[in-house]
Amino acid sequence: MRHFLDFEKPIAELEGKIEELRRTSDAGGIDVAEEVGRMRDKAQALLRTTYGKLTPWQKTLVARHPDRPKCLDYIAALIEEWTLLAGDRAFADDAAVIGGLGRFRGRAVAVLGTEKGSDTESRVIHNFGMARPEGYRKARRIIELASRFNLPILSFVDTAGAFPGIEAEARGQSEAIARSIEACLDAPVPFVATIIGEGGSGGAIALAAADRILMLEHSIYSVISPEGCASILWRDAAQAATAAEALKLTAEDLRRLNIVDAVVPEPMGGAHRDTAATLAAVGDKVWGLLEPLLALDGATLRARRREKFLEMGRNSVV
Repeated sequence: MRHFLDFEKPIAELEGKIEELRRTSDAGGIDVAEEVGRMRDKAQALLRTTYGKLTPWQKTLVARHPDRPKCLDYIAALIEEWTLLAGDRAFADDAAVIGGLGRFRGRAVAVLGTEKGSDTESRVIHNFGMARPEGYRKARRIIELASRFNLPILSFVDTAGAFPGIEAEARGQSEAIARSIEACLDAPVPFVATIIGEGGSGGAIALAAADRILMLEHSIYSVISPEGCASILWRDAAQAATAAEALKLTAEDLRRLNIVDAVVPEPMGGAHRDTAATLAAVGDKVWGLLEPLLALDGATLRARRREKFLEMGRNSVV
């Protein structure tokens, strides 16, 4: 069954009526095509109106939609000859961070991403996309491997943030994230990162300190979640909508602030309503940004990447 968000209830009611009419038609042989067409047009108009004026908090909810395409969906659609790499060569493998090698449009690449899972079982396996230190150490290992063999790096980020458990802190969570960011910035190869859902805190930056950063239209990217921000500033997580507005976490805001380089439009109603179109659009945009980078040498890539992030601090004024 399709999952509807709270603000989509009027759309859900219309689509429910359309489905009910279709079942009635199938059961009784009644021709309701004209009525179904009229209601479908009404539902599409309501969908356009609703998604044309989403608030930052509503965009946050869309970014977290359970049916939204996940990292493994992008890998399956865009990467050929995929070979998964596991483990950090120090402690364990972390299922929240996906990493491996493959081919993107004929070009050998290294791929990283955070995977939330698509059902209850897989979400538990992948820890809801919240990586432990060994996940970031695995990412660092793959980035260094890509650097050694001159492989461009692609990442697909969708995480609420790094895992906040005591055991993660005991194993050096902050150091692992910092080292992963360092490896991203130091890689002498082209690097394109895509925020496909949530880009939360250092847990996202650890895989997204890239030459070019894309965001899907209804994704978010922020130093902290709206709920976390509200809990700190107002001691009330119910203020999350206010925090989302203040954080400037939408793709539109971040493109205006030059934090991200491009925004990928989503199908009307969000990426989950037409997964195939979303995956194809992301693939085209990633290739469009990756191709010019392939002509640059490692020293130039590192220097430009360093300047890119320094410039954010100089000029990104809300």
